[in-house]
Amino acid sequence: MLHLAGQHLQVALNPLSSTSLLASLGALGLFLVLFAETGLLVGFFLPGDSLLVTAGLLCGGSSSSGLHLSLPVVLLASVAGALLGAQTGFLIGRNAGRPLIQRSRSRQLHKGAERSQELLSRYGYRKAIVIARFLPIVRTVLNPMVGALEFSARTFTIWQVIGGLIWAAGLPLAGFGLGSAIGNVDRYLVPIIAVIVVASFVPIGVEILRSRRMASRGSGHEDLPDPVRVGEDGRDNSEE
Repeated sequence: MLHLAGQHLQVALNPLSSTSLLASLGALGLFLVLFAETGLLVGFFLPGDSLLVTAGLLCGGSSSSGLHLSLPVVLLASVAGALLGAQTGFLIGRNAGRPLIQRSRSRQLHKGAERSQELLSRYGYRKAIVIARFLPIVRTVLNPMVGALEFSARTFTIWQVIGGLIWAAGLPLAGFGLGSAIGNVDRYLVPIIAVIVVASFVPIGVEILRSRRMASRGSGHEDLPDPVRVGEDGRDNSEE
């Protein structure tokens, strides 16, 4: 996939491939993917977790393709994309309201809405905003959902920044450490990405099994969380 032509990398851009995105667009691709995945509902299919770790690997390890990224630039692009994307998603939800998600025909988005609702019900808004960063699809849906529920913008911003910094900086740093340790990343890149992709869906699988057990016991829920959990001052009353 990667070919050197002079000093430029010529690749066929594949938005579902971490290596293709990074080879074609570099840190800019990282920023665009994280912004779309966390801020725009159409970005739910993008490979956020694997892209972050792959970017870190290519900062710390040597690649026979010649592709190498700068760690400071990667961290700046990833954090900026994650934080600006989440805030944009929140504002979209605040302005568009609940019908934004309910009108969607995507099964994945509706499942993500269900998982988001369960996360909000179980952990409360603050913890859910942080935890959702590590759950594919959920991190796409939860931000506009919280915005639609008229949660405090100031409180949302504080907690999405906390979660965004942990996720968007932590995964590239972990990849950087791993890449520095193993040297030639080409030999291990594909299996590492495969493990990351599988691991990223484990929490969703656990939540699905948990929700099915609850449903079998007669526990049900509405299509979207109940906004009365947020007080007039913007505080999450469910955690008090």
